[in-house]
Amino acid sequence: MNMHEVTIAYGMTETSPVCFQSSTSDPLERRVSTVGQIQSRLEAKVIDESGGVVPPGETGELCVRGYSVMKGYWGDEARTREVVKDGWMHTGDLATIDAEGYCNIVGRAKDMLIRGGENVYPREIEEFLYRHPKVQSVQVFGVPDPKYGEEVCAWIVLKPGEQASEAEIKDFCREQIAHYKVPRYVRFVDEMPLTITGKVQKFVMRQRMVDELQLQETKTA
Repeated sequence: MNMHEVTIAYGMTETSPVCFQSSTSDPLERRVSTVGQIQSRLEAKVIDESGGVVPPGETGELCVRGYSVMKGYWGDEARTREVVKDGWMHTGDLATIDAEGYCNIVGRAKDMLIRGGENVYPREIEEFLYRHPKVQSVQVFGVPDPKYGEEVCAWIVLKPGEQASEAEIKDFCREQIAHYKVPRYVRFVDEMPLTITGKVQKFVMRQRMVDELQLQETKTA
């Protein structure tokens, strides 16, 4: 499209909003696969569940600190304390930062599921399934399982005129992604449940699967 100056930015309302951005001088691979580097006068870190900083390239929750981070939510000190700690904004996004400081957003912390002790990131599976020539859209989430704690479930909207089976989708996944990431449940739907602003409601999908399969909620480690 001859649009040579396009860059990618990442941020949230609470960070005013951009805190990472790629540059037109970055290598093309970095510009299309990351959200760039932290902006001037801001700091970033990726932490594990205990709050420790993870090594470069490993996944954890992205935190940002600096002049652009909000002071707090209006009239909601409790919620503010949940997300702003020692000046660090806990974004709730899962990310990696490589040795050169380039950040890649890999999912939402609340979407991550734990299957048999293995962390599973739905976005990774979704991006893989988008490679299937019949898939128009896909959402992956966890459902309760008595043996593994959670199992992987995929809801798929097929492209117009296409047909596929659950076995076909699973066979597409096998030997290409780790066995514990292969969806145990696959459902073909006409549309995804959305909020009024167009955001996908994974909690609705999860509850529908719980009801359909008569599953019991279990605690994960």
